[in-house]
Amino acid sequence: MWPENWSAVQLFIRLDTQWRYSFNGREGLDHNVLFRHLDNMGLSPEEWGRWFDEIRIMELTALEAMTAT
Repeated sequence: MWPENWSAVQLFIRLDTQWRYSFNGREGLDHNVLFRHLDNMGLSPEEWGRWFDEIRIMELTALEAMTAT
C-alpha cells in the first residue's frame, strides 16, 4: 500500500456497510453516502474528483472480485 492511497482506502473501508443490492447481489456503493463523506471533507473540486475516482476504482475492483467464479 502506498502511503498516498491510505486515506482513500480508509474511506472505502468506512463505506463497507453502504453497498446497494439487487436480485443479482451487490451492485455498487451508495454514491449518495460517498458524496456526503467527500462533501464533509472540504475538498477542492480537483481533490473531490480524485478521491471519487480512487473510490470508484476500488469499488469496481471489489465488485469484480466478488462476482468472479
